[in-house]
Amino acid sequence: MSLNTFGHLFRVTTWGESHGRGLGCVVDGCPPGIRFKVSDIQADLDRRKPGQSKFTTQRKEPDTVEILSGVMAGEDDPEQLTATGTPISMMIENTDQRSKDYSDIARRYRPGHADITYDMKYGIRDYRGGGRSSARETAARVAAGAIARKVVEGVSVRGALVQVGPHKIDRGAWDWDEVDHNAFFCPDADAAKEWDAYLDEIRKNLNSVGGVVEVVATGVPAGLGAPVYGKLDQDIASGLMSINAVKGVEIGNGFEAARITGSQNADEMRMGNDGQIQFLSNNAGGILGGISTGQPVVARFAVKPTSSIMTPVRGVTAKGEEVDVVTRGRHDPCVGIRAVPIGEAMVACAIADHYLLHRGQTGRV
Repeated sequence: MSLNTFGHLFRVTTWGESHGRGLGCVVDGCPPGIRFKVSDIQADLDRRKPGQSKFTTQRKEPDTVEILSGVMAGEDDPEQLTATGTPISMMIENTDQRSKDYSDIARRYRPGHADITYDMKYGIRDYRGGGRSSARETAARVAAGAIARKVVEGVSVRGALVQVGPHKIDRGAWDWDEVDHNAFFCPDADAAKEWDAYLDEIRKNLNSVGGVVEVVATGVPAGLGAPVYGKLDQDIASGLMSINAVKGVEIGNGFEAARITGSQNADEMRMGNDGQIQFLSNNAGGILGGISTGQPVVARFAVKPTSSIMTPVRGVTAKGEEVDVVTRGRHDPCVGIRAVPIGEAMVACAIADHYLLHRGQTGRV
């Protein structure tokens, strides 16, 4: 299987499977001198890890990260690490695999899963949790994203779940502080309460539902990205689209832009009191012509309902037999919840990569 790497200068290669001994990543291209602690990485992994509420898979994984290379510990503070400029390798062990949960589907293709396409392409598939196609792989991306956050000083990347099934947040009630105070990464306290009851019913009915995640990056310097084939929004969209179960991505106003007029969608400009150009809106999501404007970069992505459900669905076997498929085991009723820190990581990696490309091409930061 090829193509396990993303990025240009800030490159990330992930490895491992859902039910193997572990998984991890190699971050190549991190500039020397970048300082961080293991706790910085662990904090992001803890936000993504399973088993934190009744609305996520009950698989119990500590997701403890171990850094194997590419750093030096401080003499005065061993916890303070400095990147040496060599590849940073990180590993996360799997400790709570229950492969027997998947024995019933060893020869059955689950609707909505990659089972059938993996078999078509490779002639073999890992039915134990999906193997490489499992969202378990995304833990490695989150670890890489924690390092990417350190590359561009002053950049903040935050995500929130803004829709579960048909239920959307009230954008007038948006509160970033609220994101850390509920099980959904939701910026609207009232919506979080509504989702609690709604998802509880979905879960009890042995079903699942999708969601929409929004990621906002502030402090992004103007000038990142390049026209035509090196667009910042192109690489952000590619990174987000590579996340398991993601079926749609939009930047800024996104698909809404098709409904309104040019005058409504245009981000008009005026001169500020400081002599700097100011945009009067941000429908472009902080990117014009593939190049960042200095405004917040806004990306949104849609996550489909979890395909692994206990409700019987019609499928076939590898021999062509028609069967009903029930996926036992531990699964998220809404995988969009844990996709929030994953989306943050992919946006952070894309911005770090384009920052290094910009610095290399123009000599400016």
